Amino acid sequence: MRYKFYYEDKKKQDDYGLKYIDENGYGYKCQKFKVKYPEQEQKRQPGLEYLMKPRPIYDNKDYKASGKLEGKVAIITGGDSGIGRAVALAFAKEKAKVIIVYYDEDIDALETKRAIEDINGEVMLISTDLKSAKNCQLVIEEVMAKYGKIDILVNNAGVQFQTKSLLDISDEQFDFTQKSNVYSMFYLTKAALKYLKKNASIINVTSITTFYGEPELIDYVTSKGAIVGFTRSLATNLADKGIRVNAIAPGFFWTPLQPACWEKEKIPTLGADAPMKRGGETYEIAPLFVYLASDDSSYVTGQVMHINGGEYKG
Repeated sequence: MRYKFYYEDKKKQDDYGLKYIDENGYGYKCQKFKVKYPEQEQKRQPGLEYLMKPRPIYDNKDYKASGKLEGKVAIITGGDSGIGRAVALAFAKEKAKVIIVYYDEDIDALETKRAIEDINGEVMLISTDLKSAKNCQLVIEEVMAKYGKIDILVNNAGVQFQTKSLLDISDEQFDFTQKSNVYSMFYLTKAALKYLKKNASIINVTSITTFYGEPELIDYVTSKGAIVGFTRSLATNLADKGIRVNAIAPGFFWTPLQPACWEKEKIPTLGADAPMKRGGETYEIAPLFVYLASDDSSYVTGQVMHINGGEYKG
């Protein structure tokens, strides 16, 4: 039996295009697609992976590692969950020593640590607030004290808030978003730079929303656009030193960022606009990070790589 998904009173919520879901779990929008993610929301930033239903799939059991990152030391911000967790596990499979920097999501961080240790990987957890330049400096000092070098820096941590209008974005929210998404990347990269040597790789995470302009994420899109500019300028600046700087622009992936941002009614439609008619699982993006972190991408710098099920062709 089909049922109406949205209230008739449009003041209560927006219609994101999902008209109804049939008895087999298929939603009807502009096209038929399988509903994978039921309504849910989290009232905090960052979101928590252990509360999500269903849980994201971060481990590809069929992944064939070949030691591409053996001996390398990799820092991953936001590595406790979401895309960061999948990347941390993939790097560990490729024999990198992984440092996960996260805010306060201890349950998620410990779960990621156990997953890496279960494959005999080496992992270190650092909980801190990266909006502080001093904290970023302390992270780098702690990594250098333990490992004596840094080969890979993945700037992945970030927040996003759904806001209907520019007029609804408070100065405090705008400031928080920019400091979380841009300042943290700037501070940490700057602190790490004097230790990066030839063949080091910096990977920044931007977003598909930068390229099509998501109307309800204005401050987030602003921050992710800044990351594209930072990536391209820094890549040119560091090219003669042999340090590569690239960015990845994910489309919709099932991560804690989604229920922590969107109103619950939007969740079932996420990913439906992609030609593949679904969102991505985090294990599907991790190999791209491996490529950019490894010597396989020795002639790749200043690039923004898109992975989004065909939703945006960049």
